[in-house]
Amino acid sequence: MKKRNIIWALPALLALTTLGSCSIVQNATGGKKVKQEATLPQDREAIVAKANPQVYTSEELKKGIVKGDWAIETVNGKEAVGEKSPFLKFVPSEGRVYGSNGCNVINATYSYNPADSVLRFSNIASTMMACEKEGLTDYEINVALDATRTYTWSLADSNYLLYLYDETGKEVMTLMHQNFQFLNGTWRVARIGSEKIDNPDMKMVIDVDEGRLHGNTGCNIFNGTMEIDMEGANSIGFSGIALTRMACPDMKGETAFIVALEEVAAARPVSATEVILYDTNHEEVMRLVRTTATAD
Repeated sequence: MKKRNIIWALPALLALTTLGSCSIVQNATGGKKVKQEATLPQDREAIVAKANPQVYTSEELKKGIVKGDWAIETVNGKEAVGEKSPFLKFVPSEGRVYGSNGCNVINATYSYNPADSVLRFSNIASTMMACEKEGLTDYEINVALDATRTYTWSLADSNYLLYLYDETGKEVMTLMHQNFQFLNGTWRVARIGSEKIDNPDMKMVIDVDEGRLHGNTGCNIFNGTMEIDMEGANSIGFSGIALTRMACPDMKGETAFIVALEEVAAARPVSATEVILYDTNHEEVMRLVRTTATAD
């Protein structure tokens, strides 16, 4: 599979203009920044992760559930290319899909019926930035989404692939699922760089489905956002880190923790109970150990 180079973040919609049957949205994104006055969400319980997290459970596959993050691989049999790597994120709880067509941000509503493999996109919205890259498939992606009527699954070399078809049965798009479920759960920070961490209060909860994290720096409460980078199967980032303002006896340790979080570019599981976070140079920046019992 080809490499991807796009970070997913739920687009902040600033304006919406309807042109005929096509809606045009404008979006804004922000860089990584430490904020103040964080509050720990009171309605969030520690996540109990499954012992061997899978992309989809066998029951979900039988039900034909369409969810999660997908890199767009092909459009009408051609490699999907763009100024950025195209992708879609399906959010079943909202009945919406978000993503990029390689140049512009897109979102839409979607519905599906596993019984007869029906999948439909509607209210498709897109920004209107000019795209310059030769061979760009952004327009074709929009057209393919509008033409989609049915879908099927396949599993190839541990990768889940989703195929979309038009009303004639012609394949209009192929997508590859991105899996980060191994990060779900509550984690203790065991190491930052080469330094062993003995502070049991330095921990975090990662919720992959919601794209969020919260926890404790060892003194202050923090929360933030988890972003998925389509460049590789394990590429992620953390941003929007917010902190409370308690005075800490070990400010150096807290600073090292926050800096390490914002340097994270990839995550790989060592086992069901241990994960290593890497920077862009593939240097280990943090090691996490699971603190909650896993479920079968």
